[in-house]
Formats: sequence, structure tokens, C-alpha cells
Amino acid sequence: MSATDTTATAQIGVIGLAVMGSNLARNLARNGYRVALYNRTTAKTDDLMSAHGDEGTFVASQTLEEFVASLERPRTMIIMVQAGRGTDAVIDSLIPLLEEGDIVVDGGNAHYEDTRRREAALREVGLHFVGAGISGGEEGALNGPSIMPGGPAESYATLGPILETISAKVDGEPCCTHIGPDGAGHFVKMVHNGIEYADMQFIAEAFDVLSSAGFTPAELADVFREWNTGDLDSYLIEITSEVLSHVDAETGKPFVEIVEDAAEQKGTGRWTVQIALGLGVPVNTIAESVFARSTSGHAALRAASQGTLPGPSRAAVSGEERTALVESVRQALWSAKVVAYAQGLDQIRTASEEFGWDVDIAEVAKIWRGGCIIRARLLERIRSEYAAGNLTTLLEAPSVVEGLAAAQDGWRSTVAHAAASGVPVPGFSAALAYYDTVRADRLPAALVQGQRDFFGAHTYRRTDREGSFHTDWSGDRTESATS
Repeated sequence: MSATDTTATAQIGVIGLAVMGSNLARNLARNGYRVALYNRTTAKTDDLMSAHGDEGTFVASQTLEEFVASLERPRTMIIMVQAGRGTDAVIDSLIPLLEEGDIVVDGGNAHYEDTRRREAALREVGLHFVGAGISGGEEGALNGPSIMPGGPAESYATLGPILETISAKVDGEPCCTHIGPDGAGHFVKMVHNGIEYADMQFIAEAFDVLSSAGFTPAELADVFREWNTGDLDSYLIEITSEVLSHVDAETGKPFVEIVEDAAEQKGTGRWTVQIALGLGVPVNTIAESVFARSTSGHAALRAASQGTLPGPSRAAVSGEERTALVESVRQALWSAKVVAYAQGLDQIRTASEEFGWDVDIAEVAKIWRGGCIIRARLLERIRSEYAAGNLTTLLEAPSVVEGLAAAQDGWRSTVAHAAASGVPVPGFSAALAYYDTVRADRLPAALVQGQRDFFGAHTYRRTDREGSFHTDWSGDRTESATS
């Protein structure tokens, strides 16, 4: 349909036609939906119509008023613009043009608190606001992402079938479900990204440990390719083998050797850690992955330390040692990955209880199995375990306990080898520390409480009776009950 044909009635609209918005609109059209289009600068609309207008039925508009008028009721539209002020500006412009019951979807990486604020404000004027996490990047938006919509449950009756149709499918099941009220969808997407940070860090550490032992990028490409046929099967492992096998055309060197070793970030991993602190949920594996990126980009710090700080030499291994090291690193990678999922899902569970979202963790694992960046074979096991019982933590799931029992020797060996070789593995180490912390019968926190009571009279609890107590440390050291 041409851009000038305004007689058609669109079933859904997309506002913001940069790559993600454009690909999402094309996905909708390819699946038979009549799609209204609007972009603040009409050049992007014209580009989409020129290059892909034959992929389905599009209704292009030059003004927001035309865009809204082209949508059938209840009007349903997806905003794909820059998070923050850009999203607020679009919403403010839309509100006077909409009617009660219309549905506004924010498909960007919004902070969940912004989504909660927007949902409450639009609810006051009779509109449904849905914060929908969309994972899968440009390819996912076009061919089938994992979609995590929150917002009013009643809006899902209209919106849900559309999103489920365009989402990725695994065993015929859509990778889309209603997550929960207000900001639940964007919160789950944020944690997804936090787990993604950790998973990528673990893979990088596996690469570093093996590289320091003498493996070439080409050899490691084969190692990761082999790992992708087993219990580490995942999208990130798959693309890692591709990156490692790539050779720079200009220099003839392995691609990973000519790329600057400073990793960037857009903020969702940092949000995950900041919000976990507020909720009191330990996510140290995700935190270490965020800090690892920060450290990699801290040029002044690294320049001051390189060549100054002493450390052990890194020695290559050979023969059976190579085979053993590869297996140990594989076990460490799988184990750390499990811990990252456990921490992320614990954060979702805690937030769900805090905000009354009633998030179904098994459903979250189900929709992460396809389309998204962290899609992996492990997620089917996670889904099954959460569906079978009410878990406090993934680490108590029977199949996970069994897997960690089998892998922990290699995991510990890898961390020890890395420490002895001077290879930094903050992710592997943090995951192992968390594992040993939560399984411990008794922690040194008792000493910390004694210290706190000594210098600040912060009190402590006893193991043998109820109540809070304080010791007169500066006096005769008698103990008194404080409550």
C-alpha cells in the first residue's frame, strides 16, 4: 500500500522507525497485520516504504494526528524511540489524541520505575500503558524476538495475540507472555540484560584462561563450537565461535587480536546491580561483569598498573593437560552460568513480591528459550524445575544440584589455575564465592555483628534465644537485652 493511501484502517502502529522500530514494523506486516507508521522525520518513513513497502500492508503518516486517525479502535501503538525524555515527549503528544481504552506500548529499554510512573499517569486518563521488554536485537525484531510485556492484564487480550504472533517460537510455543502489572515487563527485561552481561563475562574469562595456556583463537573457535553441541548450547556460545574464527582482512590477524580490549555498556547491567542493592538481593556475578567492563575501559588506571604491578608468568600447557583444562573451564562456565541465572531469577522473585507483580518464573524461562540474546538449552531445564515446584532459588532444583555436584571440581580447579597464572576471573570467582556462601552452615557474619556492636552499639541476635542484645564493650562486658 502506498504512503498516500489513507483509506485503510491499521490494526497496530509503530512510532519511531530507526532500525529496531523499522524491523518490528516489518515483522508485524509480514505476519499479516496492517501497520501504521510514523516517524518524527519523514525521511525514515519514506526509506522504509521504498525499501520494504511490498512486504505487507503499511499505512504511512506524516503527522501524529494522521497516524492516530489511521488506527482502528481500541488503538494500539508501539513506541520505539530513545528511552527517557524522548519517550515522555511522544507520550505527552499522544495523550490529547487518544480515547479511553487505547493501548500505548513502550518497546524500548526503559527503566522500570519510569514505566510504573507512566502506567499510573495514563491509567488516570483511561489509557492502557504497557512496558514491553523486547530482546533479540535487530534480527530478533525482524524475525521473532522474545517479548516481555507488562501493564494492565486486560490490555493483553488485544495486544497479546499480536505480540505472540510476531515473537520467536520454540516447540510451537510463543516466546511472549504477560509478565505482570505496571513495570514488571521492563524489570524482567532489565534482569535479562544483567544475566546477559554475566554470561558474556564468563565466556570472555573462559577464552582468557585458555588463551593464556597457549590456545589460539582458531583452536578456541573449535572448542566453543564443540561446547555448543552440549549443555552449553546457546546463542552466545554460537556467536563466540564465529567471532573467534574470524580473521581481519586487512592484517590477516585473528579478529580478537586487533580489537581494542575495552568493553562498552549501555546501562541495563548497571541498573540491575543498582536495583538489586536497593532490594537487598545479592547479584555479585552480574556486578562483577559490570565492573569488569568498567575496568577494561579505565585507561588511566590500566596504564598506571601495567608494567608496574608484579604477577606470575603465564605458562602454556600441552598434551593431556590441554584436554583436562578445556574440560575444567567448560565446567566452570556452565556452573557460573547457572549461578547468574539463579541470582537474576531471585531478583525477579524478590521484586515480584515487593511490588505485587505475581511473576511466574517458569513462564519467564519459557519465553527466554528463543529470540533473546541469552537463549540457551539450560532454560528448558530451568523452566521445568520452576514449573515442578516453588523454588526459593534455582540452586536447590534437583537437576541443578546434580549438575553442580558433577562440575564443581572443574570449576574450583579453573579458578585456582587462573589465580596461579595471574589471569583475572572475577565472574568465575564471584559465582563460586556465592555458591559456597549460600551452602555454608555458618558464615563469619557473626564476627561482623560483633564488630558492629563494639563500635556502634548496633546490637546482635543470639542463636540460643529470641531478642536483640548489646555487650558493654567499654565497660565490664556484661550483656543486656535491648528488645
